[in-house]
Amino acid sequence: MLNKIIRVLPIEIPDPGCAVCKDQLDFDFTFAFQPIVDVEQRTIYAYEALVRGVNGEGAAHILSKVNDDNRYRFDQGCRIRSIFLAQQLGMTCKISINFLPNAIYQPELCIRTTILAAEAAGFPLDRIIFEVTESEQILEPEKLLSIFRYYRDRGFATAIDDFGAGYAGLGLLTDFQPTLIKIDIKLVRDIDTNPVKQAVVKGILLTTGLLGVEVIAEGVETEGEARWFKANGIRLMQGYYFARPGFESLPVVENWI
Repeated sequence: MLNKIIRVLPIEIPDPGCAVCKDQLDFDFTFAFQPIVDVEQRTIYAYEALVRGVNGEGAAHILSKVNDDNRYRFDQGCRIRSIFLAQQLGMTCKISINFLPNAIYQPELCIRTTILAAEAAGFPLDRIIFEVTESEQILEPEKLLSIFRYYRDRGFATAIDDFGAGYAGLGLLTDFQPTLIKIDIKLVRDIDTNPVKQAVVKGILLTTGLLGVEVIAEGVETEGEARWFKANGIRLMQGYYFARPGFESLPVVENWI
């Protein structure tokens, strides 16, 4: 039933005036939501919107259909659908929306979609986080920086996902300091028993602490991992240890520490 509701939206994607942005999608999609928890407050800080097929297919199934011709339309559709679904589900915390930096042509035009969707849904703009994966190769790094700065100047939070696993790394922090970074799952896995990973992550924490950037440990799957991060001053975490993604639902947290 919910699928039928979210596919009839009260706004259209704004036309930014370029021909490539007018392509229609020939596939459908929806979202699952996974909580990002604050282990100090024992509250849900945010939910990340994770794209899914309408029958529960994984993100890879949907992303395989995205190409240069429909990338913009898909990116904008993700913003609208995730915000409206969050509102329908009664989300009262922040929402983290992944965006495709290589799909953004002009931030000032593209952001209209988000603002219109949020206003129509009654979802406060200050509860929206824009998240980009650091493992995606950025074709135009300066464009990404301009996007981040534009979002920040308009009150949106920004986040870098998979930090430490991809193309930008610490170098990106010298040009722009996002609101949040999410430490890559490869560094998180078994960190409580791996002194090399501990040393690397402590270096990241020192740098982000000096820059005033909040850190999220993502992909936390064990109590040992969660306790190591908490002992090292990380309050925000995400992963199966706390809750698996809920298909078109807001799952409750199963474990705390």
